[in-house]
Amino acid sequence: MSETPTPRQVLVVDDDPLIRETLEDWLVESGIRAELVADADAATSAVAEREFDAVLSDITMPGRSGMELLAELRELRPGTPVILMTGFASIDSAVDAMRSGAFDYITKPFRLDAVMASLERAFAFGELERENARLRRAVDRSSSFGDLIGESPAMREIYALIRKVASSTSNVLITGESGTGKEVVARTIHFSGVRAGRPFVPINCTAMPEGLLESELVGHVRGAFTGAHASKQGLFEEARGGTLFLDEIGDMPPSLQAKLLRVLQDREVRPVGGTKAVRVDVRIIAATHQDLRARIEQGGFRKDLFYRLNVIPLRIPPLRERPEDIPLLAEAFLRRHAPGRAARISPDAMVRLLRHPWEGNARELENAIERALVLTSGDEIDTADLAFEAGESGRADDFEATLLGEAFRQRLSVRELTDLYTERVLAECGGSKLEAARILGVNRRTLYRREERAAADGDAREDSGQ
Repeated sequence: MSETPTPRQVLVVDDDPLIRETLEDWLVESGIRAELVADADAATSAVAEREFDAVLSDITMPGRSGMELLAELRELRPGTPVILMTGFASIDSAVDAMRSGAFDYITKPFRLDAVMASLERAFAFGELERENARLRRAVDRSSSFGDLIGESPAMREIYALIRKVASSTSNVLITGESGTGKEVVARTIHFSGVRAGRPFVPINCTAMPEGLLESELVGHVRGAFTGAHASKQGLFEEARGGTLFLDEIGDMPPSLQAKLLRVLQDREVRPVGGTKAVRVDVRIIAATHQDLRARIEQGGFRKDLFYRLNVIPLRIPPLRERPEDIPLLAEAFLRRHAPGRAARISPDAMVRLLRHPWEGNARELENAIERALVLTSGDEIDTADLAFEAGESGRADDFEATLLGEAFRQRLSVRELTDLYTERVLAECGGSKLEAARILGVNRRTLYRREERAAADGDAREDSGQ
């Protein structure tokens, strides 16, 4: 049985009892809970006690005005939309209200449809504000950025790049194997940047046939094709001011690639069957698991479209190239699928996770943790609970006995394990930072910075007499 959604809650602030009762009747009929107060003092007390989805307040009231109340509410509940009402409509008061942070401004006498339209926009805005706040809190978590998790040098370079590109509007092309989290990266870029308050609209380019995909992207007019009984807005228009995420762009048919290129060049779309072009302001983030340069050579992808999309390239390394992130991801998935449960992963099981090749990357790891939580008879996941198929252990048998065995015996931190692994790779490469960087999936500068950090730590220890 599906849960009944919680009704929206609106605080109505007006000194006129007739206005309060009229608004209450309208709101209740629309399935919205209304709380009524007559002045700013009562409104402040109510908002201090609980959250509302929106506040409808008169401007002119005895005591403090609605404008003064607005200033207090923005301090008390900055994410709550405030809609101001007045019977003394003027352009100046409207401008003042919006400059002071009001979400909207309506005049008396008002119509029900105008009030409800303003409230619906306020509800949508409030949801976006809460989502943005959640993502901002997630960005501050240790070993993570947004919903991305990992402390490896490769992931830290991705975090640094995201911080740089989030504030721009340039197109981004994300590449990586299936399951590496390309959409998570795209969402993190969007919600960390200047377009966070606008829509993030994803579409998978392999999920539908060519004709339907074009209609989804640019929309269509009524009668454009059989079944088009009404005009439909495309995703480019839905994402106006925000981000359109084109997942698996490498699978887009060549004929549609040409139309997408035209949209990116002209910044306008023409709905299927339509004659009028519509201007769009959209940031494009595309993603693919394919090698688009190879696809270009094979004639399967347009070179000019590739360069339009590949303004900022971002590669997500597969999990096998950053094994130091596996414990962090495993613990995160454990908390996600066993909230409130004292579940843990045994040392032997963690070694097994570290040895597994993870061809399905983070998605496969999450599925393995979820499955193990179902199979385990207690709160500790052991090797028997990890239902890998025969022959899937993946790495060389001496890996556990050397690197991982040493790490678990010494109870190394993730950073210490990273340093140990890096040292082993450098030793195997005869000290070649170029080759080691290729194996580790990091920039060579990262290894030089690590070397400088180690030297600085050594100097500090000498100065302290250790």
